[in-house]
Amino acid sequence: MTPLILNNSETTPITPEQFYQLCVANRDLRLERTAKGDLIIMPPTGGETSKRNSDINLELGLWNRQTQLGITFDSSGGFTLPNGADFSPDAAWIPLAKWESLTAEQKTKFLPLSPDFVIELRSPSDSLKLLQLKMQEYIDNGTRLGWLINPKNHQVEIYRPETEKQILENPIMLSGEDILPGFVLNLQLIW
Repeated sequence: MTPLILNNSETTPITPEQFYQLCVANRDLRLERTAKGDLIIMPPTGGETSKRNSDINLELGLWNRQTQLGITFDSSGGFTLPNGADFSPDAAWIPLAKWESLTAEQKTKFLPLSPDFVIELRSPSDSLKLLQLKMQEYIDNGTRLGWLINPKNHQVEIYRPETEKQILENPIMLSGEDILPGFVLNLQLIW
């Protein structure tokens, strides 16, 4: 199954609050919204992708628990980017100061920011081109480091601001660089 995109005319915009309420009313669906207002309905992942997502989030969470530098999020966490898109990366992280700057109400809904770090894990149903566009959109909206992990090809695309994406073939591990100091993801868990 591939994601279903519902084109939404700019003459009938859905407000952020309406989109949030739509997601609340349809908790069994995984919904995202593009900056121009199109709705994306994503199918559930299969067992292998779900396991990989779980492993990635566990590693990121354990690193964060040790360092206490920020807050981690799994694929059910929504972010409203500055351009108006609402995305849910497979894994994300923000510094503690950014979390603490949010109001109590902001913390209960889609966070009004772009995460500092995101991971998108390509599942068999994902379009590589759409994921690449999404990764660039994160970077264009303030994300400082992004990894697009493609298990099928044993390939990782690394996204950073103001630079071309870097493509790694069959890497053994990834470093969180200065964004996530000391974080290393062992890709043998994913391959």
